[in-house]
Amino acid sequence: MENEENILGHEKIGKLIKKFSIPCMISLLVNSLYNIVDQIFIGWGVGYLGNGATNVVFPLVMVCLAFALMLGDGSSAYLSLKLGEKKKKEAGIGVANGISAAIIISVLFCIVTLSFLPQLLNLFGCTDNLREYALGYGYIIAIGLPFMMIGTMLNSIIRADGNPKYSMTTMVSGAILNVILDPIFIFVFKMGVEGAAIATIISQILTFVLNIAYIKKFKSIDISKKDFKPQISVVKKVVMLGISSFITQMSFVFVMAVENNLLGKHGAYSKFGSEIPITVLGIVMKMSQILNSIIIGIAAGAQPIVGYNYGAGKYDRVKKTLKTILGISVTVSTVAFILFQTIPEKLISIFGSGDELYMEFACLSFRIYLMLCICNGVQIPSGIFFQAIGKSFKSAVLSLSRQILLLIPAFVILGELFGIQGILYAGPLADGIAFLIAVSLLIIEIKKLGKSKMTSQTLIDDTSTDNKLNKQIVITISREYGSGGRYIGRLIADKLGIKFYDKEFITKLAEETGLSEEYIENNEQKRDALAGLNNGYYFGLDNSDELFIKEAEMIKAVANKESCVIIGRCSDFILKDKENVVKVFIYSNMEDKIKRATNIYGFDKSKAEKEIKRIDKLRANHYKYYTEKEWSEHSNYDICINSDVLGVEKSANLICELVKEKENVLKAMI
Repeated sequence: MENEENILGHEKIGKLIKKFSIPCMISLLVNSLYNIVDQIFIGWGVGYLGNGATNVVFPLVMVCLAFALMLGDGSSAYLSLKLGEKKKKEAGIGVANGISAAIIISVLFCIVTLSFLPQLLNLFGCTDNLREYALGYGYIIAIGLPFMMIGTMLNSIIRADGNPKYSMTTMVSGAILNVILDPIFIFVFKMGVEGAAIATIISQILTFVLNIAYIKKFKSIDISKKDFKPQISVVKKVVMLGISSFITQMSFVFVMAVENNLLGKHGAYSKFGSEIPITVLGIVMKMSQILNSIIIGIAAGAQPIVGYNYGAGKYDRVKKTLKTILGISVTVSTVAFILFQTIPEKLISIFGSGDELYMEFACLSFRIYLMLCICNGVQIPSGIFFQAIGKSFKSAVLSLSRQILLLIPAFVILGELFGIQGILYAGPLADGIAFLIAVSLLIIEIKKLGKSKMTSQTLIDDTSTDNKLNKQIVITISREYGSGGRYIGRLIADKLGIKFYDKEFITKLAEETGLSEEYIENNEQKRDALAGLNNGYYFGLDNSDELFIKEAEMIKAVANKESCVIIGRCSDFILKDKENVVKVFIYSNMEDKIKRATNIYGFDKSKAEKEIKRIDKLRANHYKYYTEKEWSEHSNYDICINSDVLGVEKSANLICELVKEKENVLKAMI
């Protein structure tokens, strides 16, 4: 990992973007083209009603894809995290549990879809004229859902195992087979939409078989049969790690469901009818998804570059990377804009022919709905940029703003006011507002870049010792902010003549990771509630994961070497299997915490309570994320002390007495 970090910190930005972006872009494009191939051949072999039918089935496929990506990306993140912690066995269990969950969920989806397909299609805007085609296509696609879901989730895991070429090969192989089989089943065997569905299933089975075969070839882990037994805690962790991918995909499902229903409703009162708008706008959105796949690939490739250099304090490289990806993305989106505006009739003709009304609505859709697609070249990279630097709230706003917060309300309101054309204008309205939000947030962030200062006043750690203990004992101290826990820990170290570890970890982390001390100070032991939304595009460890893994290694190293006091950093959990550990939690009432925060840390009294609650929440989130336990749960610790009852001095004395008792217990065990 050190070599990659060095490359990220000094290699030419353009070269790095090529290295990381191209594989990601190809992977995303293959996924997009996979969906479009069926529509091209169905359009020529069946007609636009066949394409309309696939558009009302597509949201159902997207729901399944959302679960597949959630489990796949979650398992990938779990694999990377546990391997980073040197917990190879746990990594294998996580992957196996992810696969088991995918098998169970995919089979359930298959059963539910086969049982309730007509009702599900109604939810996604199916009309009477589309129903026969949609049912014919949907029932067959439903049979292949387990193959699609398991194959897709395994793709993510294979990438995380360090074999992106194999993953890409299996995807491309399936896509190529689909291209070959579609015309055979549609034109040669005259099977219509059912033939396209059969071709899709066979292609998905190929990818599934190739990916299943890889399970025995994992390079980083070994999986046994018993590892596949579902463990609720492990599955829950995998799900939380992959929740970002799930939310992203489900936002598309909601958009398509609302869009299809409104197109059917308002289209019925227009000269175009219901089926033409549902068919055409579905195709237009899939064409725009090709553009978005390219932009996401470019930005996702830059994500590790931005993340590392931001953490390392190399802000000039961060700005240069951002400028480069924005320049490339805007160029790509400009070319797409020109094509959408000048040759819409040629683009729609790729998907078969139609009557005059069909072509008229197609031209309107491309020119109106994608009027501001240039904005995607800024909005999409901005969201991924904020992911990379750990700004969870801003990332979430940009990720969800266009799809959920803007586009769906615009569909409803403009549709009611202006009918079918109002729905088309909802696209540029959402794009424009999302663009303005992205630009505003970017400008603010760039202006602040490199100007932040450390706000906490961490004491300099003393390395001098006069050890008064006869046995090696480690004291871990978790504490609420402002409770005096850190000072109590320092008193304990002085009284027992042992080392005190807090600031020293930050210095060592900076040396080992290349990240700046300022970044580590402001980001370690803290996790935003929305941080889970920062996963999904780049598969691997982010800076926060790397900090935790490195700290865990350091904590274990010092605990094996000497008696010491360790402040925070989930050290009680990291050392949970060691018998010579005394685990302490220090808390206090809010009034006294405010006094300490204002007197010692210089907080504004009016804002102190809010800041204390914010920091404690971040610590609790961090602890929960990495330990799957509650930070303030008393059963995690040997002793919990309200520092206001005894005061810091007597609290330290009480803990020292407990340490002496622990020492006696350890002696008796010999």
